[in-house]
Amino acid sequence: MGSKGSVLVAMSGGVDSSVSACLLAEQGYEVLGSHMELVHLAQGVDHGCCGPSARADAEAVARIGGFAFEVVDMSASFAETVLADFFAEHEAGRTPNPCARCNEHIKFGAFLERADRLGVDLVATGHYVRTDRDPMGAWHLRRGADTGKDQSYMLHTLGQRELARARFPVGGMAKADTRALAERFGLPVAAKPDSQEVCFVPGADHAAFIEEHAPSMVRQGEVVDRDGTVIGRHRGSFRFTVGQRRGIGVSTGERSYVVEVDARANRVVVGPGDLLSRRGLVADRVSWVAGEPPAVGPFEAEVRIRYNGDDVPAVVDHAEGRMRVEFRTPQRGVAPGQSVVVYRGDELLGGARIMESIR
Repeated sequence: MGSKGSVLVAMSGGVDSSVSACLLAEQGYEVLGSHMELVHLAQGVDHGCCGPSARADAEAVARIGGFAFEVVDMSASFAETVLADFFAEHEAGRTPNPCARCNEHIKFGAFLERADRLGVDLVATGHYVRTDRDPMGAWHLRRGADTGKDQSYMLHTLGQRELARARFPVGGMAKADTRALAERFGLPVAAKPDSQEVCFVPGADHAAFIEEHAPSMVRQGEVVDRDGTVIGRHRGSFRFTVGQRRGIGVSTGERSYVVEVDARANRVVVGPGDLLSRRGLVADRVSWVAGEPPAVGPFEAEVRIRYNGDDVPAVVDHAEGRMRVEFRTPQRGVAPGQSVVVYRGDELLGGARIMESIR
């Protein structure tokens, strides 16, 4: 065993996880690189962090870094937790956040369980986040030092158990520095582009993916304006998300957005942007990094309601597994199914799934 213990590194075949593994090996850890097979793509399809080329890249990095490597099939767990939720949320008229779900149940759920079975001390990923421990022994989760690459939004479900076992070697770096390290290590992925797509959806075509794997969701429905007048038809409400402007498929003579997705009625409401304004939201599936909220009652914080969104000052309240957020200034495009994540400065306090907006 390495002088610093053992670590199971999730290796997608990308530059961030590759550098993370090589850094840990250089620092004296006994590294086991682990490439997770999450989906079985159709013959000839090679996509993102899934598929033969990603696996080959990860294995090549392990050879160069001089550490052990494995390929582990986690497709069953992925189907039960991430894919099932993806379809269920769309069917309910919500826009799911599969990456956050995967981090919770796979990369810091099933992957941690694998580390336990193998007798490995720690797990590590290439996420751009930072952690630290206070004098009382509590772990804190902070944004990545490179604010343009920060991925804390997608890790809001992590708690004390996960953070105590997790390491994020590139979280304190700029992306340019990560690529420079990849070149120093002689890694073939040094210039590999970042993946911007959901790993299990080839071509980023969510509608085509749902049509293929959940054809029962393909149902003709109405597109209506703010007054309820039918102005078009659609082939499934799963094609729409609140705040969407492009691809609505109707012309109203003005810039129009998806204002509401009513899955039960299979109806999509569109209208001008001012109809999107909301003063708050209600969320469930609440998770706090500390294991409990930072205050007994309502407290001031900043929240983010989409991955690439801005921080918004708000008052956050919580009770019986629910979270209520009231924005200091109204916000547009509050999409049910997406995550609301709570910050104080650079520290992530927790997050939840948006269930409904407050007008």
